Amino acid sequence: MVGLWIAASWVLPLLAWVAASEAGEVEATGGVSAMRPVVRIRLDSIVHPVAADFLVQSLDEADRMGAEVVVVELDTPGGLATSMHEMTTAMQEAVTPVVVYVAPSGARAASAGFFMLMAADIAAMAPGTNTGAAATINLGGDDLSETLQQKVEQDSRAAIRAMAQRRGRNVELAELAITESRAYSSSEALEGGLIDFVAGDFEHLLEQLEGREVTKVEGREPQLLSVVGAPVRELEMTKVQHFLAAIIGPNIALALLSFGGIALLIELYNPGSILPGAVGAICLILGAFGVSMLPVNYAGLALIALAMLLFIAEIKVISYGLLTVGGVISLVLGGLILFRSSEPALRVSVGMLASVATFALLAAGSLAYLALSASRQQVTTGAEGLVHRRAQARTALAPRGKVFVHGELWDAVSDAPVAAGAQVEVVAVDRLTLQVRPVLAAEPEEHT
Repeated sequence: MVGLWIAASWVLPLLAWVAASEAGEVEATGGVSAMRPVVRIRLDSIVHPVAADFLVQSLDEADRMGAEVVVVELDTPGGLATSMHEMTTAMQEAVTPVVVYVAPSGARAASAGFFMLMAADIAAMAPGTNTGAAATINLGGDDLSETLQQKVEQDSRAAIRAMAQRRGRNVELAELAITESRAYSSSEALEGGLIDFVAGDFEHLLEQLEGREVTKVEGREPQLLSVVGAPVRELEMTKVQHFLAAIIGPNIALALLSFGGIALLIELYNPGSILPGAVGAICLILGAFGVSMLPVNYAGLALIALAMLLFIAEIKVISYGLLTVGGVISLVLGGLILFRSSEPALRVSVGMLASVATFALLAAGSLAYLALSASRQQVTTGAEGLVHRRAQARTALAPRGKVFVHGELWDAVSDAPVAAGAQVEVVAVDRLTLQVRPVLAAEPEEHT
């Protein structure tokens, strides 16, 4: 019954939260307008499957509502090539014109974000933003082998050339972002012909979009944009998508892996508690999901797994904290190399790593202390628990007789004669016979 109550108290509100989150649209302007709406979405994370799903869903929704244009406000350090390909393909196949706007000031469209910018029907950037740096790296964060590097680079160059040529952008500078990892500021991108214009804010963006011609399909009549005064509909991620996107972040993924492992340690220390084991398993699965979406270094995962094994060994073996210290060092080293990337957004922050290491040290140290304390406690149950206990002789012991201890009558033997009713102390247990000795009247009782 308790388990059902816990499940209901957590699962039912979660289901209600998920159902309520499906309404992800926000009407930004009121009133009724005959103009077709402008759809506005925001992507400010690494490029991953959740972001790709959100973009594809938003483009489909814009096509269904007959939107005038879709504005994608972008700020990303890059991400997965598979998700990037899905996003650029959806942008080029969408019926609604797509505008990629790198904003606000200080934002960037690096690596995979540069491909998205080039795939847009109209590319714009805010002052103080940058784009480019699209050299390809493998999932471990290292440079690819020479042969594979050439294959991947040629494929990427062909893709970026096709996008740039289709939109009439500078093909040479677009390729340099791949071959030389070249990055461009907003002004450099504008002067080099990589983007269409620079806009200070969203309203300025709409003003510059007004009256522009967009050709979605070659050979067809261009579409003349009319966006000033049009209703703006903001599409947002559902809460489930926000949750999954947060898990994919390096800091959260490491925290989930570490917390899940420590929760399982608590379950191993206290078998049958159930809750730590269930929570730990859930955290490990979610952490594994997040890690699988990132450029992971498997040596880092191995070090984190080693840290958990050392924490378990500390509970079973008395090492006076040495195994715990080794586990924390292994956890820190694993976190440092778990996500190897030149982008800070794709690495674990030092603050998060310090927090996780401190929590692991306290948790593992506490469990080891409890295990050591339990091993030093005297046995209080079974035959061994009778040693040093006081008993009363029910018959004379000369040398054998009966004594009463712990509510039971036992056969007992004493080296010295003991009168019936006298107090004796149990000194040993030999199968079902107690070895006792007489207790002097002034002798205090021994407590353990």
